[in-house]
Amino acid sequence: MTQLEMARDGQLSDLLRQAAASENIDPEILRQKIAAGTAVICRNNKHTNAPPLAVGEGLRTKTNANLGTSSDDTSIDKELEKARVAVAAGADAIMDLSTGGPIDEIRAAIISQTDVCIGSVPLYQAACDAVLNQGKPIVDMTVEDIFAGVEKHLADGVDFITVHCGVTRSTVERMEQEGRIMEVVSRGGSFTVEWMLHNNAENPLFEYFDRLLEIVRPYDAVLSLGDGFRPGCLADATDRAQIHELILLGELTQRAQAAGIQVMIEGPGHVPLNQIEANIKLQKRLCHGAPFYVLGPLVTDIAPGYDHITAAIGGTVAAAAGADFLCYVTPSEHLRLPTVEDVHEGVMAVRIAAHAADIVKGVPGAIEKDNAMARCRKELDWAGQFELAIDPEKARRLRAESGVDEEHGACTMCGALCAYKVMNERSDQKAVVG
Repeated sequence: MTQLEMARDGQLSDLLRQAAASENIDPEILRQKIAAGTAVICRNNKHTNAPPLAVGEGLRTKTNANLGTSSDDTSIDKELEKARVAVAAGADAIMDLSTGGPIDEIRAAIISQTDVCIGSVPLYQAACDAVLNQGKPIVDMTVEDIFAGVEKHLADGVDFITVHCGVTRSTVERMEQEGRIMEVVSRGGSFTVEWMLHNNAENPLFEYFDRLLEIVRPYDAVLSLGDGFRPGCLADATDRAQIHELILLGELTQRAQAAGIQVMIEGPGHVPLNQIEANIKLQKRLCHGAPFYVLGPLVTDIAPGYDHITAAIGGTVAAAAGADFLCYVTPSEHLRLPTVEDVHEGVMAVRIAAHAADIVKGVPGAIEKDNAMARCRKELDWAGQFELAIDPEKARRLRAESGVDEEHGACTMCGALCAYKVMNERSDQKAVVG
């Protein structure tokens, strides 16, 4: 039985209990969420060196870091270092999106050398195998090639796979009617659109969706239904193509869950700040409360080099409105393959967004951390502040660079005029007088 089937049967599996313990919630509460499809447990049966990751309603907002080679940079060592940095920085999951070099070897190394949830896009595998190994264009991939890519990733132990099942011929028609500026910015979505047009055929992942479910079932991995028509700029947000795809994903969600397969839904993208909450609520309504995994959203298009900030702004609003899983964006977004430093900055930005949203959601333990930090700041307790900081190493470094050596002294922003010192001294005087 799959995790979804066991939960519906009233069973508390070992993986469910582990996931509940990490969330500090009653296993029965998590079971009910899994059974209802409003939460999932990401854990492929083949991926035994990583704990299960629970994602969904009422749980801590999770964060993901995208890694992977390209045809311009195929270094395994660089991607493994990025993976280690992402995990050390606190990412809950890693997606390997490699499209250059020995991608099978890269994926296997990331899975074996990290201990977090792993995601991937199997269509990239099929495309690379077609182009690099068979010497044919992407549009000449066969249906068997596409499903072989899915099978390969699941057999390697990938915990959740992005599949662009909602990219259909009818959705393309709606995009063309709308007159988008950016058209399709999803890499997997663009592959699928071109394949359909060239072959005058329907998307195999949509047409043969039941076959996809049969392949996934033995591994009990999570289907992450990808947003191939996510908006790539503010002008394209919340248009016909995006919403039509979302409606299809809602229908596929019910089919997958009926077959015992857990589902997440992926979302935009580039979205104006005032449309984000509506996007989240619409997704939850159309997709029956399935966990929502969003990229950003980025709230402006004009900040290259700072898109980790634009994404963190949008991610906070999205998660506060109910999004469950945030994918990071690095300072290199739209510019280059991210560096190790970019990965660290991206993870920190998205973790800040997730935590800020968890305070709004009332996730147990979230506001308590902030209250503890406030008490440490009042007492000028630097060791306590560093321990609570989301990036302790950076906080310690900045403090050390200030040149202030005393353990409990003020920072160099205010020095002797520090408000904390003034109020603490006042409190000490009152205590003496009393």
